[in-house]
Amino acid sequence: MKTTSESTIGIVGAGIGGLVAAIALRRAGHDVIVFEQAKQFARVGADINLTPNAVRALDGLGVGEAARVTAARPSHRISRTYDTGEETSRLEMADTAEQRYGAPQLTIHRADLLAALADMFPNERVALGKRAEKIAADERGVSLSFADGTDARVGALIGADGIHSCVRTAMFGAESPRFTGIVAYGAVVPADRVAGVPNLGAFTKWWGPNPQSQIVTFPLNRGKDVFIFATTPQDSWHLESWTAPGSVEELREQYVAYHPEARALLDACDTVLKTALYERDPMPAWTKGRMALLGDAAHPMLPFMAQGAGMAIEDAVVLSRHLEGVAMADLPAALQGFETARIERASQVQLGSRGNNWLREGGNADWVYGYDAWAVPLATPAMAAAA
Repeated sequence: MKTTSESTIGIVGAGIGGLVAAIALRRAGHDVIVFEQAKQFARVGADINLTPNAVRALDGLGVGEAARVTAARPSHRISRTYDTGEETSRLEMADTAEQRYGAPQLTIHRADLLAALADMFPNERVALGKRAEKIAADERGVSLSFADGTDARVGALIGADGIHSCVRTAMFGAESPRFTGIVAYGAVVPADRVAGVPNLGAFTKWWGPNPQSQIVTFPLNRGKDVFIFATTPQDSWHLESWTAPGSVEELREQYVAYHPEARALLDACDTVLKTALYERDPMPAWTKGRMALLGDAAHPMLPFMAQGAGMAIEDAVVLSRHLEGVAMADLPAALQGFETARIERASQVQLGSRGNNWLREGGNADWVYGYDAWAVPLATPAMAAAA
């Protein structure tokens, strides 16, 4: 592997935001290296919803076509009342969304999207097994020390390392997330096992008796499977992990009051994963000198607007546009411009996700779905200085 130096931009985290940033920054003319703590890429993680704003950003990188190979295209976005099944909103997606926003909605396994992204970035520029333990910045660059005893030096560092970001801790100190009192379940069932349930090709949200209770379903693998994401109040489980197994019996018990069509999907589950949900307030800053955060490291949000991946992808594209043609000496100001351009939107989505009322009774989705990360105005140095 090429020795890192102060002419290189380092990225911590080879997740969705990290890889999109790596591809985009390399296209913008920068030498990039990605540090990933996992020793190998594995098929782990949840299935994700990419709304048109995210898909259009990926299309601009040339990744969208590969993502479409395994993804499903939900026909609608439907809101239903948990017990009566009454529809309270229905938005056409698929071709209608593509005509309106320039891209469709895609639902895809996280691993399939990561594979499509990894194919577009040189393998030799991804350093696996690199868990950062110490990060120190100065006026010329950033030094990293890893758990395997190795070190690296880069000219700037992007923290794309998720909700438990070590880069964020190095920049701003340890955080104190609040447990919401909500747990989430995730499961996948074959579509042919629930063939009698209507709307399997749609993104459907069953709104429960309180803001903490819901079931969301959407198609996967070109409609061959159905993903189930459900949340409910519970104070006895505090583990924040998307890989911890849960109980199928407990899952079904939590939603006995739901409509038979929703319960039929839960009855088809063989296994389920379970995680506690924690909330964080919007951060007042994402950048500090030669370091910056993006995605969940900058604005970890509850999943109720399904915009976590989308915001990370938007961040990465807008970051690359601010850094295009910028000399390493001028990177701190460019990073500040990125923050100025993105922080208001991401914070708005973060707070909206916490409120969990997005499109419950219909409404206009344009402010989210219509955002074009490739075309939004960049922040000028004066705007960044005034922020």
